[in-house]
This record gives sequence, C-alpha cells and structure tokens, in this order.
Amino acid sequence: MGAVADDLGAAVPLPVPPRRVVSLVPSLTEALAVTVPDRLVGATDWCTHPAGLDVTRVRGTKNPDRAAIAALTPDLVVANREENRRLDVDRLRAAGIPVWVTVIESVDGAIASLRRLFTEALAVEEPTWLADGAAAWAEPPPVRGLRVAVPIWRDPWMVVGPRTFAGDVLARLGLVNVFGGGEDRYPHTTPEAVRAAGAAAVLLPDEPYRFTADDGPEAFPGLPAALVSGRDLTWYGPSLAGARTRLAAAVAAVD
Repeated sequence: MGAVADDLGAAVPLPVPPRRVVSLVPSLTEALAVTVPDRLVGATDWCTHPAGLDVTRVRGTKNPDRAAIAALTPDLVVANREENRRLDVDRLRAAGIPVWVTVIESVDGAIASLRRLFTEALAVEEPTWLADGAAAWAEPPPVRGLRVAVPIWRDPWMVVGPRTFAGDVLARLGLVNVFGGGEDRYPHTTPEAVRAAGAAAVLLPDEPYRFTADDGPEAFPGLPAALVSGRDLTWYGPSLAGARTRLAAAVAAVD
C-alpha cells in the first residue's frame, strides 16, 4: 500500500493493510469493533461500545499508556485531533508506531473520514452501517427553527459551540444553536447566559456529563428540557444510522 495520508495530510506508512489496530477514540472503537473485530487489539477505558468489548485497555483518551500500546505491537493506532493530544501522537510516531489522525467537525466530515479510514487505511469495503448513516443524514433538515442550547458539562457549565460534529447535528435537525457563533467550540457559560442568549429549550445529553431527570433540568426553570443520548449526538460510528430518528423524537417533546 505504501504511505496513505490521514485527515491532517500526514503520511502514514502502511505497507500492508493493518492487522493489529489500537483505537484511542470511543466512536472509532465501536466502528472498528463492528466492522473489523479481528483487527482491534486495544482501546481506551472510555470505549464502552459495543457492550462486552474484550480488548486490552490502554487508559484514557488524554493520557494513553504509550508503553501498553507499544506492547501490543500495533501496526496502526487510530486517533482524533479533538479527542487526543498531539504530544501522544508525536511520541507514538517517534516510537515507530503508525498513527492515523481523524478530523471530524461535521456529519459530512465524519462520513468522509470514516469512509477513508476503512477503504483506504484498512483496505476493506465501505461498511453497511456507514452507507445507511450517510443516507439517513442526506435528507434535508426540517423547517423547525427551535432555538436550543446543549450543555455538555456543569460546574463549570460548558455547551456545544461552533465547528463541532454535535453542532452540525443540531442544524441538520432544524435546530438553531444559540451558541453556534463565536470562536470557542465549547464555550463556558451559565444557566442565566443560556436564557439570555434566547434559548427556548435545552437538550441534555448523558455524556460526557451524565445529565438525568434529577440533575440538569432544575438549572433551567421555565425552559423545556429534553434528555438525549450523548452517543447519538456526539458519536460518529454505527449509531449514525439511527441517530437522526432517535434525536428527532426527543426534540419533538420540547418543540
């Protein structure tokens, strides 16, 4: 195969299709486990899907155990520019381990990136779930216009901002992200600022912060709140195929 360029344009040496892969991104771990389960040998502690995944754990996305990764003798490590540190990517590469870095900031970007990962880097056919996901999200957004905010953390409060996969998901659902402008992709804010920004509802995912009926809605009295799947909102893997339908159903409850 030779060298193949990842999403950042870095040449990744892949003389043959990788047979031992370590994933440092939960979304990509699920995609790999479903599509090429015989090749996935390592994943982070945060990789929760699919259930019962039996591979070596290599600590977290921000603090991977590079020695443990090297001990697995991978011929490819899969990472993401947002999820993982450049320091870890650079040091893995310096140790002679090929690293493929994805860059995903939109639904179309996710589909294109995943397609390249599987068909170019791993040299397999496009997964059925990816084709189904592309078809599901190709439909034009509904005319809705509901102004929303999507907190992803509290104490301090943080919300989905511009140039993010989740932000693009909101737009494709016909929603207006009141924090969709500016420079910060995940701005810090307060419940009072959410209201002042003109949000008519809040969507509360169950990750990375696990909002529940008893933890989150009470901070926004008077605003409708919908609990949504964080996996559907932020993961770019097999969940793509059904995420749009599930999220639309959740949004309908507060629209």
